[in-house]
Amino acid sequence: MHIYGLQKTTLLDFPGHVACTIFLGGCNFHCPFCQNRDIVLPDSTTAAETISDEEFIRFLKKRQNILEGVCVTGGEPTLTPDLGEWINLIHSLGYLVKLDTNGYRPDQLRILFDRHSPDYIAMDIKAAPSRYAFASGMAQVDMNRIEESVRLIRQSGIPYEFRTTTAREFQSMEDFAVIGEWLAGSQAYYLQSYRDCETLSGLHFTPYTEAELNAAAAVLREFIPNTFLRGI
Repeated sequence: MHIYGLQKTTLLDFPGHVACTIFLGGCNFHCPFCQNRDIVLPDSTTAAETISDEEFIRFLKKRQNILEGVCVTGGEPTLTPDLGEWINLIHSLGYLVKLDTNGYRPDQLRILFDRHSPDYIAMDIKAAPSRYAFASGMAQVDMNRIEESVRLIRQSGIPYEFRTTTAREFQSMEDFAVIGEWLAGSQAYYLQSYRDCETLSGLHFTPYTEAELNAAAAVLREFIPNTFLRGI
């Protein structure tokens, strides 16, 4: 794997478990609000890996009986050709695996679900369908791919969540009802607030207030009862 970062302990990223998080390089989206510029842009991911495969395996072996899971994020993990083999290896060391994805490679998700079976899935929902390309930093987005990934995840039998990083420029308050209707009946949905930082686009965006996010969550709960705010 191309591991460009390791967070040694997280209590937030893998619900119900103490875990570590690894960051894989490369992404097929260029979300303007993304904070992971160094691992998303192609010219950045040619730099030396910060964590070698051997070092990561040694880390996992040392943390057995301390950590319960490994969160695999990015970038976009499904771009990693040997991701399934790594999921199997992590499982063989006694860890659960949580996979983050933007859902733009449903073909790869289908293979993973059939052969390698991560233990938890988190899929980013960038915006309401009408604004998806803008929120993804793309000229256009094939929503059939996104909708197929949503379907596969919901039918996989694997615990999952959908989540949205919120900012006024990418989702209106009315859009949350649209998203709720689209994902109605899902297991869990999280709203995460954009935090001002150096972004992929170099631009700055406008977060919602906590009160506004609570109001958005109330609307979403009409469709997805297990809707929560995260990191607020």
